Amino acid sequence: MFFAEAGVRPCGVRLGAVYYGRSRLQPAILPAPILHTSGKRAEVGTLTTQHESETGPSKRIKELEVMVADVIVETPDTSTLVLFTGNDRLDYKAGHFLTIDPHQFEALDRFTAFLEHLKGKPEPPRAYSMCSAPHERYLAVTVKEERFVPNVTKYPPLLSPLLVKRTVRGMGLVVTGFTGPYTLPDDVTSQTDHLVHVCAGSGSVPNVSILKFALEHHPTLRHTFIYSNKTWNDVIYRDTLAKLAVSHPDRLAVVHTLTREADASVYGPNVRKGRVDTTLLTELIPDPTACLVYLCGPGISKFDREAAKEQGTVPQPRFIEAALASLRAVGVPDKRIKRESYG
Repeated sequence: MFFAEAGVRPCGVRLGAVYYGRSRLQPAILPAPILHTSGKRAEVGTLTTQHESETGPSKRIKELEVMVADVIVETPDTSTLVLFTGNDRLDYKAGHFLTIDPHQFEALDRFTAFLEHLKGKPEPPRAYSMCSAPHERYLAVTVKEERFVPNVTKYPPLLSPLLVKRTVRGMGLVVTGFTGPYTLPDDVTSQTDHLVHVCAGSGSVPNVSILKFALEHHPTLRHTFIYSNKTWNDVIYRDTLAKLAVSHPDRLAVVHTLTREADASVYGPNVRKGRVDTTLLTELIPDPTACLVYLCGPGISKFDREAAKEQGTVPQPRFIEAALASLRAVGVPDKRIKRESYG
């Protein structure tokens, strides 16, 4: 896993009872990409979690033809795609992801073929976490546009720029879902009364799904949502989180940390300057042995490891590694930390 260009206007869409986004992409700005009616999707059906690898593919895995009902511009490089699924029954859990196969887009044919030639293997479907919760009417995923950074990223991104910048209302897509181990246990309320969300960037996507579901279905759970970004304009779901906090003042506390703002306090009393560290976690987690932590954000990638190996060094820790070390330092046991990373 989660941007406004010319032509956006303030707006939004309601999914169930939760307001998403701050603006909406207009349908006439860019032409919709053409989809293939058939293509290489064999890889998608083999997705399994660690548990499913022993018992066979999950029954939740299925291919769906969906229509884009709306595109919500969350930040300059992140959009939420609201998907209409018709009468299909959506059997998924909060925190699950779906996949989108790039081979269905004719506009990507040449680029896909070029990357497959370079890599010597087929391009796999891309996984995107869902920000919608199972009780909501629509399915929704949030996509952050990946960037090509010379000497940092090995290949330019294939699918995310198209989904973020060239997806319009009324466009058809084929998605495959749903799976992923980053979900709440069925007996979560017997394990804790305090759920701590520690996120960075688009790592907020599955946690927002989990948060909305838990607020709706687990009234005894309290939530602390700790969200790290570079600047205030990088914060995905800024309005959504604020509205949820107002609606559930006794059950949800949202704390933002900003690493590149000179004075983060101008954005409100719940906005701090700096990174997620032991000082902040000690303040916000009064009983570290009793809470459950859901940690999601950028982590060390295989390319980071390969580059470090070539240089004879060790890869520098990213958000996941740094936050995990801080959580351990304040006394949160590993068995009470659920984590999901991207990189």
